[in-house]
Amino acid sequence: MQVDVPELSAADRAACEAVATGLPDTLAGEERVDIEPDDAPAAAYGDPAIVVRCGVAKPEGFDLAASCESVDGVGYYIPDEQYDDQGLDVTLTAAGYRPRVEVRIPSRYRPNAVQAAMAALAPLVEQHLARVDDCD
Repeated sequence: MQVDVPELSAADRAACEAVATGLPDTLAGEERVDIEPDDAPAAAYGDPAIVVRCGVAKPEGFDLAASCESVDGVGYYIPDEQYDDQGLDVTLTAAGYRPRVEVRIPSRYRPNAVQAAMAALAPLVEQHLARVDDCD
């Protein structure tokens, strides 16, 4: 599975590598699959893949007035249209943290994978990333 790797500062790369190292072998019941490049601060699970990436840009439509879904103390931004339509793929972003972590979940895994992914990532986000904005 090919994943896009963002340009990262040395500090962001270190934080993202710590998150990637801590990612579980399964996410939302799906097994981890190989990614390219294999040193990317990312992971993929299942087919079609649930993709976790670290170091992503601010999500389109996100600002401090945006609503977020909070799980275990970490807020995730979900675009309104994706939140409301269970038939769409969904992108969750821990938008209040730097660097940001994003999870892209194909619609076939909804709704269970959304909560499972947020819960699995929350401890890693809190441990390795800096909270800079409220998103909850």
